Amino acid sequence: MDSFNGDRAANRFLPPEGGPSSRFSVARLVRVAACAVFYFLFYFVQQVTELLAPLLLILGVGWGVLPHLIGAISTTAASADPQTRDIVSHVAGTIPQQITIGSHVFTAGSLVVDGLLMMAAAALCATLAAIAAREM
Repeated sequence: MDSFNGDRAANRFLPPEGGPSSRFSVARLVRVAACAVFYFLFYFVQQVTELLAPLLLILGVGWGVLPHLIGAISTTAASADPQTRDIVSHVAGTIPQQITIGSHVFTAGSLVVDGLLMMAAAALCATLAAIAAREM
């Protein structure tokens, strides 16, 4: 019972003789490895920024609104008791406008902007991770 394929069925696991060389498989392996590394980096940055962006937004908005809230409290406290008014005005004066850590200056507005930029970075990294995953 001779088959049409002959010994071709037994040799199907061997690389083709006249086909592409082994460079193709090495090139594909390098490409997949590079895509995997980029996918990891993009996904890692996405996770970190998705964690920190809401925190920075909440801190920035809270820090920006806090002096206004204390100012509103001080106007209502002014009619109540002069000693309470002094305490509230002292507390309002102790809220810093900026915090300097090393060479970095943090303000309420800069925290909000940093939070929004981190959200944009998370969206960009999600897009790039999807592209890298598709290329693998």
